[in-house]
Amino acid sequence: MDFSLSEEQAMLADSIARFIDNDYDFESRQKIAGSGKGYSPEMWRNFAELGWTAVPFAEEDGGLGGGPIELMLLMQQFGRGLVVEPYLATIVMAGGVLQRAASAGQKEKWLTGIIDGSIQAALAFSEPQSRFEFTDIRTSAKKDGDGYLLNGFKNLVLNGGNADLLVIPARTSGSQTDKDGITLFAVAADTSGIDKRSYATIDAHQAAELSLMDVQVDADSVIGEPEQGFAALAAVIDQATLAVCAEALGIMRTMQDKTVEYSKNRIQFGVPIGTFQALQHRMVDTLMALEQTQSLLLWTTMLNAAGDAGATKSISALKYQIGTAGQKLAQEAVQIHGGMGVTWELDISHYFKRFTAIELLFGNADFHLNRYIDSP
Repeated sequence: MDFSLSEEQAMLADSIARFIDNDYDFESRQKIAGSGKGYSPEMWRNFAELGWTAVPFAEEDGGLGGGPIELMLLMQQFGRGLVVEPYLATIVMAGGVLQRAASAGQKEKWLTGIIDGSIQAALAFSEPQSRFEFTDIRTSAKKDGDGYLLNGFKNLVLNGGNADLLVIPARTSGSQTDKDGITLFAVAADTSGIDKRSYATIDAHQAAELSLMDVQVDADSVIGEPEQGFAALAAVIDQATLAVCAEALGIMRTMQDKTVEYSKNRIQFGVPIGTFQALQHRMVDTLMALEQTQSLLLWTTMLNAAGDAGATKSISALKYQIGTAGQKLAQEAVQIHGGMGVTWELDISHYFKRFTAIELLFGNADFHLNRYIDSP
């Protein structure tokens, strides 16, 4: 495999890195996270002006034609900067569904605004009973004249409180866990019958619970073919899983670097704690975990970029690595920092919170180990 970046990819990675270094320091991030929306509309406009919101979309849709490699480069830097802007929810998830399955009219109505930064969106894929099985859907969509009536409850809707567009999977036929019978709907967030409860998550991102009570939508709201939404939904969840794994690697590298630097400056018994052999061994172990994760991320990204048959299985292998070796690295970083490692004022605790949230998002290590075993 050729792991070298093209000139365009290198420019993209460099522009994001410089933005994080110059315009998105930890103090700025904390102010943004504590604001009413939980993200900065001004920063989001900057993302759009820099072309980042257009990166994963095809050129015919108004995007830049990027793929898994470009997304990996973006998300690693977003992890390094602990970016709270809803790139995952709006661009990767909701935008990903529209890119794969929406009609030309739906793309004109919704995707164009997502790409130019004027529309916020969310994918309401999770329900309380589903845990990590996104096909476990109780939300129903029943025919009502030429349209549908949606009823149900969605939880952990990332960016749900800020979204202008909600992409809602609902069951139009089949039993609760069937792959067939899932229909995807594009619903304006201010549609009558949608009750939203927004809240901040432990990692300073935003989510919402949605109660759907006789939400009336027309047939034009159906994304793709009725009852055939599984393929698009599965592909988007896989892409989102790969994206947060890249983000997690950015967090891991930052935590490793900060921990090594801290060990050089923290004086105990008259010497830097980095001179203690026991801590040296621990930091070597975490460095090995980091490099193994980096290699696995590159391999997984290349398989997905090539459309390899083993791409989905490789994502589960990567997510398992994040949830085991990666989690060990994050825990060691906090412990080596001592009591201050869990304080609000120190950035290391916020990296740990975001990493822990990622470890559970789209399936934890045990879930992906079983998925890997069951994959052909």
